[in-house]
Order: sequence, then structure tokens, then C-alpha cells
Amino acid sequence: MSAGIAMGLQRVARADGTAALVAVSSNGLHPIDATLDQLLACPLDEVYAVIDSSVQRPALTDVGPVLAPVESQEVWAAGVTYERSRQARVEESTVKDVYDLAFEAERPEIFMKAAGWRVPAPGSPLRIRADSTWDVPEPELALVITATGELAGYLVADDLSSRSIEGQNPLYLAQAKIFDDALALSDTLVLARGVDRAIESARIDLRIERDGSEAFAGHTSVASMKRSFSELIGYLFRELSHPAGVVLCTGTGLVPPDEFTLEDGDDVEITIEGVGQLQHSVYRSKRGVA
Repeated sequence: MSAGIAMGLQRVARADGTAALVAVSSNGLHPIDATLDQLLACPLDEVYAVIDSSVQRPALTDVGPVLAPVESQEVWAAGVTYERSRQARVEESTVKDVYDLAFEAERPEIFMKAAGWRVPAPGSPLRIRADSTWDVPEPELALVITATGELAGYLVADDLSSRSIEGQNPLYLAQAKIFDDALALSDTLVLARGVDRAIESARIDLRIERDGSEAFAGHTSVASMKRSFSELIGYLFRELSHPAGVVLCTGTGLVPPDEFTLEDGDDVEITIEGVGQLQHSVYRSKRGVA
């Protein structure tokens, strides 16, 4: 993309500790006179107009650490959107046909993953539940959507999950998915207009390192998704408003083998072509189990 054109957005800390929204261009980081909540509340053409105007301003010379790329936006997730995910859910579950039905159904599985305030800063470690015995990262492309239901951009996501808990009973999905430090998002919201339709066939890579050695590596493609972005967005907005916009993780097609589980100290690296890279470590919760 040419110089002076915004490629993405970041939230960064100011010197006084408050948050600032900036446009990312080849010339640097440019301040935006709006919060992410205010920006995503607008129609998409207005979002781009604000961003384009900000890029005309001088780049910042001193910014603090990058913050989570969400404010009050909820993060939702779609499940069983890849064949590999269906296979994995069937293998883990005591109620196997429910995932076959979800994969083939007209209506997708969509569930709440995290409130915006629960999302840690990019690179922060994620948690393995103390009461879980089988845990995996779930590399996912995340869609950033305006309040008007328009696709504004993309993030890399790790929807870390407890397969042992969900496998006991599908009704335990919330406990398998929603807990402290259970979600990671990349630092830069890549604008959709800059990558056009290339993301629909982007490669997704996952690498897990343990004690300095590779414990797992694999890849898949967004092209393997059963459902389209517009279909998932349509269902998410069907009877539910998102006044400050919303983030939707689109499901995973990359699942380690059944004998693999995350361990304390593992390092996870997820790369999505055209979107970016997400790196974080993993720690096991030390909370007591009743």
C-alpha cells in the first residue's frame, strides 16, 4: 500500500496512561480524534473518512505499549465452521451427533467468548484451567464489524479451549470457552479495504514450542471454511444489536492431534497471511479445584 494510506488501527497507551486510537500507515502512527467505540459506531464509509483524515496529521513520535484492540466491543465466536473442527468435536464428545448437526445446519453455532474488558493486551499469556486435562489453542481469523454490520477489518485470534470440559457435555461450552485469560487478539486491526478478498483464501499457521523444541506445527486455509463471512455476520446481527461494533472469531480448522494438550510454559505462535502474527505463552491456573 502506498505511503500515507492507513493500513490498520491500533490502541496504544499515552504517557499519562490513557488510551489512544491511532491509524497505522507506512509513515508511522497517526492520532485519531475518536475512540474505537465511537469509530465503530459509524457506517463504514464514515469510519474510513475519519481514518483517512487522521493520516494527514503528523505521526506520533512517542507512544506507549500497545493495548488490546477492543474497548466495549464484545467478542463472539462461531463454532464448527471447518470440517476439521467437526471431526475434533465428534472425537472429544460423549454426544457426537450434535456437532454433525451443527456443521450441516443452515443456522451456524455462534456463542459469546468475551467482553471487551476481559481481553488482555497482545502477547499476554493465556490460561489453562486448573480443572481441565485437555487444552488446545484455536487459531482463528477474527472479523471486526461496525455497528451497522459492515466488515471493517481483521485480527488474529486464539480462542483457547478446554476440550476435556466441552467433551463431557456440549452444555458445558461456556465453561470450556469463557474464563480469565482465555482469548488473545493481535495488536493491529488490519483494514478490510487494504486486503480485499485475499483474506478469504489466506493461510493460517500454528506453531507450539515447548522447552525450546517444536511440539506441534500445522496449517490450514480460510478457504476451507464452510460458511461465508457475510453469512456469519448476518446471523450475529439477526436479533442482536452491537452499538459499538463487535468482533467475531470465525472458527478453527487447525486442531492438534488428540494426544496433544497444552502445558504450562508452552509458547504459541499463530500467523494469518495478510493479517499478522500473534504470539503468547501459556500458564496453568493455580486456583484450587473444589
